[in-house]
Amino acid sequence: MRHNLSAIREITPLSREDCFYIADRHKTEFTYPIHTHSEFELNFIAHASGVKRIVGDSIETIGNYDLVLITGEDLEHVWEQNECRSQNIREITIQFSSELFFANFIRKNQFNTIRKMLELAQNGLSFPMEAVMKIYRLLDKLSSKQGFSAVLDFLAILYELSLFCNEARILSSSAFAKIGVKSDSRRVRKVQEYINEHYKKDIRLNELSDLISMTPVAFSRFFKLRTGENLTDYIIDIRLGHATRLLVDSSMSISEICYDCGFNNISNFNRIFKKRKNCAPKDFRENYRKKKVVV
Repeated sequence: MRHNLSAIREITPLSREDCFYIADRHKTEFTYPIHTHSEFELNFIAHASGVKRIVGDSIETIGNYDLVLITGEDLEHVWEQNECRSQNIREITIQFSSELFFANFIRKNQFNTIRKMLELAQNGLSFPMEAVMKIYRLLDKLSSKQGFSAVLDFLAILYELSLFCNEARILSSSAFAKIGVKSDSRRVRKVQEYINEHYKKDIRLNELSDLISMTPVAFSRFFKLRTGENLTDYIIDIRLGHATRLLVDSSMSISEICYDCGFNNISNFNRIFKKRKNCAPKDFRENYRKKKVVV
């Protein structure tokens, strides 16, 4: 069953005639509800320790500085006041269309790192403090610039950030963000597609290794090398992503969601969920419901 609760679909101020829209705000609180929009968004926040950031199924309390890129069209996100008491919050939001990088342009070699970053940011990307320090000066001046020079500075910001892709953290799980499999390896894609189709059932190591004609031991090493994650953790992440999506979008009970997503018992599900998400499934659902609006 589906709820009649949904994230706001924001209509952004970005016009079709402009490359990007920037808003530079000084504020004392965050009041906008959880939302989605088709435009890509780079959001920088300063002096806002204690603010809670929700991007997909990632819920975190931020420190004094936060820099996040979101390129997922349907990825819910919000920054909420939570425990922040600052009276001097600064928020710089840049929204830009995916059409800014038309297909042939973004595929040129010189844009390789930017292209990779934009793909990763479909799940939301949180950048380290080193990246903030690198691009803060450009961000600070961008809102006062216009015309072609502003576009060049914006592209420079994206390029500098793209060099931090390996240090940036992916926020939302792919299952929650509804992002498809995109591995460069044909064999890894085959395994991932199989897991995506069968995550509700018990998945055995030998089933997956047989798929690509490898021994179980060799397959385990191969999968970890190509994905950076061991097989058990990968399957758990897929199941949790589907579980968090059902917690947000359905009225199924937590017990029903547990078994529907391939977990073998409710206590195991609750333990894993709390370890990975830093809250219980019940709290996760309630947190989302508070931030959504009836549409």
